[in-house]
Amino acid sequence: MELQLAPPLGTLRPIASIHHRPKASASATAAPSTSSSLSSSEPLKPRPRLPRQSPVPRPRPGPARLPALCAAIERHAAAGRHAEALDAFRLARAAGPFMPLPPTTYHALIAAAAALREPGAAAAVAWHMESSGAETDVYTHNCVLGMYLSCGMLGEARRVFEGMPERNGVSWGIMMGGLVDRGRPRAALVLFREMWAEAGGGEAPPRAVVVAVRAATMSGSLRAGQQLHCCVIKMGPCDDGESDRYLSCALLDMYSKCGRVDLARRVFDAMMPYQRSIVAWNSMLAGYVLHGRCEEALELYHEMRRSGVAMDQFTFSTMLGVFARLGLLEHAKQAHAGLIQRGLLLDIVGNTALVDLYCKWGRMEDARNVFERMPKRNLISWNALVAGYGYHGMGDIAIEMFKRLIAEGITPNHVTFLAVLNACRFSGLVDKGKRIFQLMAQNPKTKPRAMHYACVIELFGREGLLDEAYSMIRRAPFTPTANMWGALLTASKVHKNMHLAKLAAEQLLAIEPEKINNYAVLLNLYISSGRQDDACKVVETMKKKGLCISNACSWVTVKKKDHRFFFKDSLHPQCAEIYRRLDALMKEVKEAGYVVEENELLPDVHPDEQNISRAYHSERLAIAFGLISTSPCAPLRITQSHCLCRDCHKIIKFLTKVTKREIVVRDGSRFHHFKLGICSCGDYW
Repeated sequence: MELQLAPPLGTLRPIASIHHRPKASASATAAPSTSSSLSSSEPLKPRPRLPRQSPVPRPRPGPARLPALCAAIERHAAAGRHAEALDAFRLARAAGPFMPLPPTTYHALIAAAAALREPGAAAAVAWHMESSGAETDVYTHNCVLGMYLSCGMLGEARRVFEGMPERNGVSWGIMMGGLVDRGRPRAALVLFREMWAEAGGGEAPPRAVVVAVRAATMSGSLRAGQQLHCCVIKMGPCDDGESDRYLSCALLDMYSKCGRVDLARRVFDAMMPYQRSIVAWNSMLAGYVLHGRCEEALELYHEMRRSGVAMDQFTFSTMLGVFARLGLLEHAKQAHAGLIQRGLLLDIVGNTALVDLYCKWGRMEDARNVFERMPKRNLISWNALVAGYGYHGMGDIAIEMFKRLIAEGITPNHVTFLAVLNACRFSGLVDKGKRIFQLMAQNPKTKPRAMHYACVIELFGREGLLDEAYSMIRRAPFTPTANMWGALLTASKVHKNMHLAKLAAEQLLAIEPEKINNYAVLLNLYISSGRQDDACKVVETMKKKGLCISNACSWVTVKKKDHRFFFKDSLHPQCAEIYRRLDALMKEVKEAGYVVEENELLPDVHPDEQNISRAYHSERLAIAFGLISTSPCAPLRITQSHCLCRDCHKIIKFLTKVTKREIVVRDGSRFHHFKLGICSCGDYW
């Protein structure tokens, strides 16, 4: 049986124009309705025309159906079916184009249009209200105002706001909030001034003041924020405690983001204990972290724990970053355990912070486990893991992860390239570093910046290719930065090229004349090369500028308590025992083959230490205390504010040999993992 397909819809002809098809051959079979055969010469007759039936008219909705349609609109909107609510509204318009709907129906339609953020639907609802002559009160006007702002219709919202016969505090707050949300904070502040003047300059709704403080925060205007703070003080306490809490949190956040953490802390301290919600604590913690004041954030965190406030994911995410910066691994483990006990899951920010924390303490297996178990990962998560492998001398694995992220379709950014170039730098992968740098240069979107040049300069310098390193500085398409000269200085010091070291140090001093470390480096450079006259000139310059080198400081965490040590420190309660242990260790390492480093450069170390026995440097005291205060198998983790001197670096390598203890030192430049006489830095830092 042959199947005949119907023509496409666009090619259908009227029924009257369709004829019977001829038979395939002259010896045709008999027609179904007659016994006679059709002659091939007999013309075909058209199919008889059938009477056309008119379509059954669909009943149009009439006014009688309006109550049912209004009920359907309100029901759909209440259930969150906003599109269905607007469909029912179209039927209602057809039923009674100019018949007003109940106020509750209009409120449901306004909420549906605002939720869908459809300007067309918002305009249709507003037009129907106006053309039908529906009565509107202040509440309805406020709803329409919020609908327009949600749909991005600022002009229409402004016309509604200006045309309102009566405005209350909610009206001002909605209009100002819409301007802030649309990125126009200064316009919101102007509107607040109008409201303040209209109210006589003595009172304003708390919600409007909160929105105005948000506007000052977004615009970065400290002066406007302080003026608003004066308005809050002039208004006095609010009738309800919630408004005071919101105002205080808004002011705290404003001062913090405008760079005045001290004023933010004053606002926080002035809050009553019951007003210090989790939002207030988190805002104050975030303010300290934002401005790099991690020690104060840690103190506030301990105070928060003592107050009994229930912490949330944001608290843990913020503090994990603090613990990572301060190297407080035990604190981080406790915080993570507390998070698990509360049944809270870390978000992508918290998981990334945890990966970063484990990376910075060399626990790369733990970092990888957290990374692989993350439900979602972003580029920042990848960057943290790649950078971690790089900092700990695992350059090959870092490059493997870099290739994997590209294979997964993630586009690397400048931070990604910096992480993988750092990995090449720390592992001495010159050829691979060159290829990655060339890959960056070929893409206009990832054109190398000064920080990438600094990595490549140090990569060349690590391998003793000082000519290539200096050539990178000279060929840079921009003015060389302090990091670039600093990389050349490090390479020159390590490879004893005093000419290039002096050039780099002087360039650093010219770029950053107020940075104390540059004077310290240049001073130590002159002292080690025997140029006492030049060293005296540097000291005189520092005195004229009122600069002084702070003493080096190291600290170790034992039993959840930080113990700090300075050079030749004698303030610790166990001072005598520490010195006895250190003297005994010095004898052991000398027997093991240690020879003191002579004429070395000691960056970031006070010059008075150059001529005094180096046996009592702060990091050595911290290690001695750690050895007498921990179990024989526990690794020691030392953090210090300055760069490790070469003599101490050599001493610690010998100490890991004689004590069979693993020692991790985080200095001013990187992490050093000492184990059985070997350091992860490869003696280059």
